[in-house]
Amino acid sequence: MHKKMVGPLALMAILAATGSAHTDDATALMQEAMRPDTVEVYDPVRAEADYIRREIMIPMRDGVKLFTVVVMRKGTKDAPILLSRTPYNASKATWRNPSQKIEEILTVMDAEFVNDGYIRVYQDVRGLYKSEGDYVMNRPLTGPLNNSGIDHSTDAYDTIDWLVKNVAETNGKVGITGSSYLGFTTLMALVNPHPALKAAVPQSPMVDGWIGDDWFHNGAFRLNSFGYFTGQMARKGNGPVPQGTGDEYELFLSSGSAGDFARRFGLDAFGQTQKMMNHPAYDDFWKLQAVDKILGERKLTVPTMLVVGQWDQEDSYGAPAVYKALEPQDKKNDMVSLVIGPWRHSGVNYEARSLAALDFKGDTGLEFRRDYMKPFLDRYLKDGAPKVKTPPVLTYATGADRWEVSDGWPRGKPTPIYLQAGGGLGFEKPKAEAKDDYVSDPAKPVPFIPRPVDMGDADQWKPWLVADQRFVDGRPDVLTYVTGPLDAPVHIAGAPLVDLFAATTGTDSDWVVKLIDVSPEEFSAVPKMAGYQMGVGIEIFRGRYVHGFDAPAALTPGKVENYKFELPNVNHVFQPGHRIMVQVQSTLFPLYDRNPQTFVPNIFNAKAGDYKAATQSVATGGAEASAVWLPIVKD
Repeated sequence: MHKKMVGPLALMAILAATGSAHTDDATALMQEAMRPDTVEVYDPVRAEADYIRREIMIPMRDGVKLFTVVVMRKGTKDAPILLSRTPYNASKATWRNPSQKIEEILTVMDAEFVNDGYIRVYQDVRGLYKSEGDYVMNRPLTGPLNNSGIDHSTDAYDTIDWLVKNVAETNGKVGITGSSYLGFTTLMALVNPHPALKAAVPQSPMVDGWIGDDWFHNGAFRLNSFGYFTGQMARKGNGPVPQGTGDEYELFLSSGSAGDFARRFGLDAFGQTQKMMNHPAYDDFWKLQAVDKILGERKLTVPTMLVVGQWDQEDSYGAPAVYKALEPQDKKNDMVSLVIGPWRHSGVNYEARSLAALDFKGDTGLEFRRDYMKPFLDRYLKDGAPKVKTPPVLTYATGADRWEVSDGWPRGKPTPIYLQAGGGLGFEKPKAEAKDDYVSDPAKPVPFIPRPVDMGDADQWKPWLVADQRFVDGRPDVLTYVTGPLDAPVHIAGAPLVDLFAATTGTDSDWVVKLIDVSPEEFSAVPKMAGYQMGVGIEIFRGRYVHGFDAPAALTPGKVENYKFELPNVNHVFQPGHRIMVQVQSTLFPLYDRNPQTFVPNIFNAKAGDYKAATQSVATGGAEASAVWLPIVKD
């Protein structure tokens, strides 16, 4: 039996017939059903939360207000403040997980601090996320490139001034820390610092974007910079470059020059892209922004611990460069210290028991934060804390798995290990002049990691500097030089110096040199490392700058030039039975843009016809004996 459905008009008639009370009920139901369900504010921090979280708009001297989040455990008082100024979303940094526990909402590295009474503060830099104002990438210091009177130094000063005057729970002492861009803002706070700023821990700071941090390395442009620009600087549609999900090796190769790629995907609309393309050489645009030079010209008044990962794939240059600039004024060896750990970029702030195939004896990130970073900050920020002496230099000896303390850096004595004809490598200088040739073809560049390449894949990108180099060993466009098995350990501590004598049949060329630790082929102690060719240091140099980074010039075909450049700073022990290897090649693609090997004024604008194969010659022996100068420590 089917029931007869009652339509809307019939229903209204029934309701009318049954009286006004029913009409009122129907109206109430309708009003309830159509009531908007959004609320203006929902506070996810409930009464049972063990923390206090405040969101504040702090005014700067020009009236712009910066979004700031203050987090502390309930009951905190007379506490130091640990500040980070970020372009990566202060809300997210202080709300990692929806929880009522303070350790859950903050980053891993914050636990040691908030659990010991610190007040943790994150702030959006001006122009990003909830902060007001205009955003400028790595906003230059007030001076020749910035006449606004506003920079990250003044914003840090004004922020600290407000915090110590308005956060009732503080003892009036502030420390500042952060990694990468946050390392840059940490360093900028040291320029004309607020009196309440008592200590700083810049980690993997962006210091010089042309010499060796982020955008260029010795003049060679990093193609993955484009994705960073779209992800940070687009007010709408921000995210990765819409390039698809295929092999980036093929994508960039088919796109032509870096400039062609930018134009293909509309990336030339970004101001930062235009700045890169307008300043391919090391001109005043870059020199006047170099933070190591800026700080080296000022007296350091805030104790500073500089931190970097030995295998930092983004900012390996900055921290050692700032240390080198500041150390001469540290007469008592207690104002500036350097830390090099066995980490990838920002790895210090996470669990760090391993890196790709490498395993360490413990959580090296936690060990550093607990045993060195926190005691350093406690010394200057916590009332009554022990005045623990900070190691002038703290480094982790990879290959030996141990922390080491030293009075200065570099530790080792520069000692050349020579490239020898026929693929040998040794400490004895070859007497006979010789050379090894290979053909570098821009149409077939050497990949920097095994294909398919996806630089947005963290598992590919973060550990690439320790990737097993066997995937290119034996290519005809890669020269390999290797020692026999070592009879004794070779311990290096410093930045190995490439001293390459080489020529090309082209009029421009890139040179890539890799220092590699080769494990024994039979290695039952660690089977996964058997035969592994582990990168110890990898770097590139754009040939046109051989006579000066600010003086690009065509190379003379066939003329041997002496290319000198540093590999990243390391503390590493090549163990007995291992071999030392050096590889030389001319491309590292698609991380770095291809050199057309024909001199053009601006490689961003190179045309298809400019890309030509060239024969590369590496000299060995005699007056032109190519070598890598290893900073060897006599243990």
